[in-house]
Amino acid sequence: MPDFPQTFVVTTADSGKRLDHFLVSQLADSSRARLQQLISEAKVLVNEVTAKPSLRLRGGERITILGEAKIPPLRAIAEDIALDIVYEDDDLAVINKPAGMMVHAGAGATESERNRGTLVNALLHRFRNLSELGGDLRPGIVHRLDKETSGLIVVAKNDLAHRKLAEQFSKREVKKTYIALVHGWVEKSRGTINSSISRDQVRRIRMTTRGFGGRDAVSHHAVQRRIDSEFGKFTLLEVRIDTGRTHQIRVHLSSIGHPIVGDTLYGAPAAVRSLTSGKLFLPRNFLHATSLQLRQPSTGEELAFARNLPDELEAFLRAIEKK
Repeated sequence: MPDFPQTFVVTTADSGKRLDHFLVSQLADSSRARLQQLISEAKVLVNEVTAKPSLRLRGGERITILGEAKIPPLRAIAEDIALDIVYEDDDLAVINKPAGMMVHAGAGATESERNRGTLVNALLHRFRNLSELGGDLRPGIVHRLDKETSGLIVVAKNDLAHRKLAEQFSKREVKKTYIALVHGWVEKSRGTINSSISRDQVRRIRMTTRGFGGRDAVSHHAVQRRIDSEFGKFTLLEVRIDTGRTHQIRVHLSSIGHPIVGDTLYGAPAAVRSLTSGKLFLPRNFLHATSLQLRQPSTGEELAFARNLPDELEAFLRAIEKK
């Protein structure tokens, strides 16, 4: 909005309009909800008097906007969503996150998006206490998994546990293992990708290994099996990461010419095709956080967890391996 106060005079052409509807027509950059908030905060006067959003205008009124609405801080809300809880104690919980669930909403999300369907929403409903170090949008969140990546993620129930877990991640003491299916045959049975990762300057939703000033990132991969199918060649990999950069495994594997199946953002086709069986579509990335090892933050006890591939990934493997 421009400088305040801002004044409008209602013309006869706008006679009969609700106050909030009139303001929307005058202030194209402001939503009706934001303008209703302005009115509720008594920052809109009609002939020097506060009014309701539903006030019917007659024409000739002088409307004054005194200032901007106070935008409430983004805050996640509890939502009753089922969780696969692998482990829980007084300090932490380990969750097997499904693909399709965001860990937390982004700061730029809309009101409806930011408070629905994320892991944080589910955690707030399930647990009485979560650490507050991540702020109102990320309570309990120590590390993340991409939306279309499934598998194990640890969350902190209190600030002390959060600090100690974060220190383990920072010192690269947490062991994280993933299973990925990639296009093509990876030539070497074992390998390490040590390429820094930065934001792609052209496509901002992507990360890249070709930029400058990126953060160091290390991924180790080992071939589990190579698949020669009617849908093409694939390699099932076990991947361990020493660092936890955004999209790390996805961008690293794509950088060596082997994008993860289903990961169209990093070069994988939307579907795999066979001359005899037609198209086979995987509506997620074939990437699963299968194991997690860390120390219990209070006792120092070594904790290890594992979860097999979810049903949809097992079904995809069976489909491409059928003879």
